[in-house]
Amino acid sequence: MKRIGILTTGGDCSGLNTVIQRLYRGATLRGWRVIGILDGTDGLCETPPRVIEFNNETLPIECARLAGSFLHNGRAGALNFETAAETGRLSHFHKQLRKSLLELKLDAVVLIGGNGSLSLAWCNREIYSGLQLICIPKTIDMDIPLTDKTIGFNTAVQQLTSFCDQLMLTARSHHRWFVTQTMGRDCGQLALNAGIAIGATAILIPEIKFDVNSLIEHIKNSPRDYGIILVSEGISLRGHSGRPADMISRKLTAAGIENRTAYPEHTQRVGDTTAADRILAARMADCALRAIENNETYVMTAINNCVCETVSLADFFNTGDINTDPNIPDLKTSDAYVSPDDPLLEIATNMGIYIGETK
Repeated sequence: MKRIGILTTGGDCSGLNTVIQRLYRGATLRGWRVIGILDGTDGLCETPPRVIEFNNETLPIECARLAGSFLHNGRAGALNFETAAETGRLSHFHKQLRKSLLELKLDAVVLIGGNGSLSLAWCNREIYSGLQLICIPKTIDMDIPLTDKTIGFNTAVQQLTSFCDQLMLTARSHHRWFVTQTMGRDCGQLALNAGIAIGATAILIPEIKFDVNSLIEHIKNSPRDYGIILVSEGISLRGHSGRPADMISRKLTAAGIENRTAYPEHTQRVGDTTAADRILAARMADCALRAIENNETYVMTAINNCVCETVSLADFFNTGDINTDPNIPDLKTSDAYVSPDDPLLEIATNMGIYIGETK
């Protein structure tokens, strides 16, 4: 009988509970035991490790659609990769993780995380030596290389779309523009997809250079006197500081354009998991369990060309843009961005949306 552990790490998103429940269901049908590791790597740093053993009542199927993680993603101030690096205790932290995993007598670990968590897992893979390590990509940012989809992205796009749909109504009533700042870090996928969905007047993302004067001219020439300008949190404006939406808003106000700013913030990380994300969670859970059956290790589940399969963590890491982690010295993370040939960029332009200086 195999004994597998599940942990969720990194930023929150919808779909985590769905993939946890599907992993448990598929594993028990195989006769395996399933251990949930609480608070991600934080829980492994406690003595004894903070875990629960799943049963049919632990996470009822009707609750699997809910946002957040039943297992939690970690606590502020707890010992983790970031705080260990800050306090010079990385070596101790690595040894504690290794010790706890051995104590739990696991055969496999399923790590559900974003590009930072997956990069950490690969760069510190000796921690999982002797275990099967299977990673499942989840993030609202869609910044993970080698997969066309990540768990939580579709729900985040829906949440942001719903937020902007309501803003559009009051924008029309008051003949004004709303500069709405999205999440996404340095990747513009969330803003781009939601912007297409709502028919934004402009979409500003980190990957595409933009000109403020061109943006202003585009708004002034709009057939409407209201609308939404979506601004990804990762954009910058030379010579200006502050939140991106505030910077753009000030420029519009100076040009005589009536506007307000809006911040959906963490509503993008919540919401009942959409059907698309639930299906994706089921597919990736099934793929992860098959990988355990096939004795695979150091792999990530991925969707490419509608096929769900595993790719090596080495390929995941080496395929993206390798960047220095801002919080952990000497650590590199692998990032993906909006590609210059992403068809949504051309679609935005063809729809009359200002997307930046793409030509």
